[in-house]
Amino acid sequence: MASNPDAIIIGTGVIGTATAFEMAKAGWKTLSLDRNTQVGHGSTAGSCAIIRMHYSTFDGTAFAWEGYHYWRDWKDYLGLPDGHELAQFKECGCLVMKTEVNGHLKKHIENSAALSCPHEEWGPDDITAKLPVYELESFLPPKRMDDPEFGQPNGQMVRGGVFWPNAGYVTDPALSSQNLAEAAKLHGAEFRLGVEVVEILRDGDRVTGVRLASGEEIHADVVVNVAGPGSSIINEMAGVTGEMTIKTRPLRQEVVHVPSPAGFDFEANGTIVSDSDISLYCRPEQGNHILIGSEDPECDPHYWTENDKEYDRNFTDQWTTQAMRYAQRVPSLGIPSNTRGVVDLYDASTDWIPIYDKTSLAGYYMACGSSGNQYKNAPIAGKMMAALIRYCEDGNDHDETPLTFKLPYTGHDIDVGFYSRKRPINEESSFSVLG
Repeated sequence: MASNPDAIIIGTGVIGTATAFEMAKAGWKTLSLDRNTQVGHGSTAGSCAIIRMHYSTFDGTAFAWEGYHYWRDWKDYLGLPDGHELAQFKECGCLVMKTEVNGHLKKHIENSAALSCPHEEWGPDDITAKLPVYELESFLPPKRMDDPEFGQPNGQMVRGGVFWPNAGYVTDPALSSQNLAEAAKLHGAEFRLGVEVVEILRDGDRVTGVRLASGEEIHADVVVNVAGPGSSIINEMAGVTGEMTIKTRPLRQEVVHVPSPAGFDFEANGTIVSDSDISLYCRPEQGNHILIGSEDPECDPHYWTENDKEYDRNFTDQWTTQAMRYAQRVPSLGIPSNTRGVVDLYDASTDWIPIYDKTSLAGYYMACGSSGNQYKNAPIAGKMMAALIRYCEDGNDHDETPLTFKLPYTGHDIDVGFYSRKRPINEESSFSVLG
């Protein structure tokens, strides 16, 4: 157990462990706490772990393109000695269909071009050459199975897409958190698992530590909330939500796993696809399966939960709706009789853009609202959080003069105020898992 840590980090998901790693490298004596008994076994373990570059905002695109480089160079970034099992990044590329919903990707293309992020515009023949099991009839707007017009094409065709060749996915997201934790330990970071924070301690307007369910108090001048779907409860404990225009809530999600159609090896030859025409995304999954998630269209209900402990972990008809909607694009898809996949929670913010920020309680920071579209950014988010905390602890007022953070690989400057808890709701957001 750490005695007198400089900083307590609540959460050992991928962003929590990345923050611990970066703070430890910067000289902080960190102690990470988690209710789970294994690192990375909260919402990170259920992540689709997609590493993509396409965002509708410039800052989001710049951050994601930066983040890619750390996954590409994962072993070098961690600095772990030989012999450690490392999470694997599969660089299979990502195809995004051009639709009315995403403005035919005009902003995405402009953002990638401005950042020299490789991308290719594809026509229908390019798409079916890569994915011969695909048919490109349009089904907009997306529907649920109980809609009488479900499965009926609208007479139009998907006209093309944009392919980002450097995109991919991580095969074991929990292992990636464990890799980061082991790397952090090399720099003195410590971890305690199976402990629950029940109170944020304070002295006036300054945080002083945390109290655990056991009654034990741990004191530190800095506390960082990276609790994933539990972040809103921790923020309530800290009494910092009153000034926040952007809030976070736990959102239940289902992800579908189905076998690849006969005659096509999706695991070996497929790619990530974001298809707003049917409002689904997919990626290759181990065992020649296809992982399918919803892009949160209006027809798919949102199941918000009161907390991150009590929610229905069973599959519902949402599983079947997602599988059947994907079968519109891939008519030869076999729908298995036994449901497979993941039921887990997102930590979703009001505008689906994360909060990386200080708070009204001095010394208390948050990296929240990151589920669904920030896994890919974990290394650079951890690096930015370490810089932000140092900036504020050195006496700078981040609210009045936001930190400018230079992205190390690309050299672009990021206004960290973009991720402020007090920002106006970002109308450029997709207001979905796409961020």
